[in-house]
Amino acid sequence: QVQLAESGGGLVQPGGSLTLSCVVVGSPFREHTMGWYSQTPGKEHDLVAWMTAGGITNYDDNVKGRFTISRDNSKNTLYLRMVNLKPEDSGVYYCNKLPRERRFPWGQGTQVTVSS
Repeated sequence: QVQLAESGGGLVQPGGSLTLSCVVVGSPFREHTMGWYSQTPGKEHDLVAWMTAGGITNYDDNVKGRFTISRDNSKNTLYLRMVNLKPEDSGVYYCNKLPRERRFPWGQGTQVTVSS
């Protein structure tokens, strides 16, 4: 069974930075388009950044220029570098495969809190 393990979240002040990691176990990671999602209480998972198997990246307009998605296929790991963080970036961050209908079971996520 595929498992997703996110880490790297924390509490930071506005303008701060974090790097999230997601390790994928049990699936050929290098073949997948992978994305990072943010979820706040009572809302759906919102896709904020994604990266194709070939390395093409895309970002939600709200994070463009501040977030950078990357991957290391040798480590089955997806990353999200987040800089100039804003309070509205707060949420639980998850990684998963695209498209939606082919998602893996969700991992535990990692909490990001941006607050002074």
